Amino acid sequence: MKTINVCVGSACHLKGAYQVVNRLQKIVEEKKLEETFVIKAAFCLGHCTNAVSVKVDDGEVFPLTEHEVESFLENQLQG
Repeated sequence: MKTINVCVGSACHLKGAYQVVNRLQKIVEEKKLEETFVIKAAFCLGHCTNAVSVKVDDGEVFPLTEHEVESFLENQLQG
């Protein structure tokens, strides 16, 4: 199971962190991926200028928008 950490700190909150979280949860449920992904909130991933910051397990931190969530999940399934 992969853990997707989404920053909900100040900068990420202002740039749509909760929309990203909600979209992630919706797609995971729709595609029945609950056994593959768990989504958690984080308070700072240290990349505030690139908000919304997302990190999978202990991997790289990168920015994600609500509109990129589906392709992000597909890439995680393949990788």
